[in-house]
Amino acid sequence: MKYLYLLRHAKSSWAYPELSDFERPLNKRGKHDAPLMASVMMKNKIIPDVILSSPATRAAMTAKTVVQILRIEEDRLIFVNELYEASPSILLNIIGRMDNQFHKLLVVGHNPGLTSLANILSDHSVDNIPTAGLLGMRINTTQWDRVDEKSGKFLFLETPKNRKSR
Repeated sequence: MKYLYLLRHAKSSWAYPELSDFERPLNKRGKHDAPLMASVMMKNKIIPDVILSSPATRAAMTAKTVVQILRIEEDRLIFVNELYEASPSILLNIIGRMDNQFHKLLVVGHNPGLTSLANILSDHSVDNIPTAGLLGMRINTTQWDRVDEKSGKFLFLETPKNRKSR
């Protein structure tokens, strides 16, 4: 059994028009929501064996926040260039290359790829994984390269908005 968690980067800033999309940092809300969602992970004992993250600044900042709050060794955070603007097929390919010794995988990336991947893999459809949204699913396989369409059992979608209303 494998567990796949998809975390969309927290809210990014548009305050610096000179920066490329890749370079945009988190804004004030993003800097609040990233630790909030990492705390949700901690509270629910969601501690990934490995974290794959887009190297885009907003995703990297989100992933580093998760590492810090969950007290995960930094070498378990791997930046994968292909995750930036990745399509579901690219995401699936990256996941399929994972070492089977890892049972819990967190992917930190971008929409529309993450939401599309969730809908391809899961038995439950979601309209959108919002910024800093965390989706979890159980994958009915022991090998990452066997993850395919509808092989996932939807577990939850946690969002900063839902957490703030509690």
